[in-house]
Amino acid sequence: MSNDEQLKTSVLAELKWEPSISSAHIGVTAEDGTITLTGHVETYGQKRAAELATGRVKGVKAIAEEIEVRLPFTVKHDDTQIAKAAAERLRWDAETPQDTVKVKVEKGWITLSGTVDWHFQKDAAEREIRGLSGVVGVFNQITIKPRVNVAHVGEDIRHALYRGWFNPDTIQVTEHDGKVKLTGTVETWQDRETAGATAWAAPGANAVENDVVVAW
Repeated sequence: MSNDEQLKTSVLAELKWEPSISSAHIGVTAEDGTITLTGHVETYGQKRAAELATGRVKGVKAIAEEIEVRLPFTVKHDDTQIAKAAAERLRWDAETPQDTVKVKVEKGWITLSGTVDWHFQKDAAEREIRGLSGVVGVFNQITIKPRVNVAHVGEDIRHALYRGWFNPDTIQVTEHDGKVKLTGTVETWQDRETAGATAWAAPGANAVENDVVVAW
């Protein structure tokens, strides 16, 4: 069995193992460590969960996520109902600043816009509406508010990365005006995601380009 065949088998097993996913209609192909997910699921939450589950599998270098959300016939929420539910959910979310995020819904697709102080707030807003019934996709266009003092962003990120097991030979950090670029290699897809999340946590980081690759 080739490495890609083994990887495909492992990804399929992980998707079946994940209880939040109905994986019967998800297809998987593997080529040189890149996984392509196809097929369909019934909720946007399952679509996102499938991507996260795939990223947990050792050997996955990259993910092309092409899963379609097909709502069950029993789900009959129009865009107005979805928009009202999304706005209410955001109003109750403690991590999303009040009156900062706007919601637009078109044919089940939600577009989030506005400006927040931190990337975790942008993520929190999407996470809150991801599981709403009737949502088929999310465009997260929320921006991060620029900070005046970004002089030490790059150095702060380096220190944060190297406090963990990352070392200077693993990931390199470049930064200009709050725009951060990560390069280097790691062993797993989750390590790559962790590096990106660490960079986003830095005060003053308003954009992160994660070019870290998974070596296998």
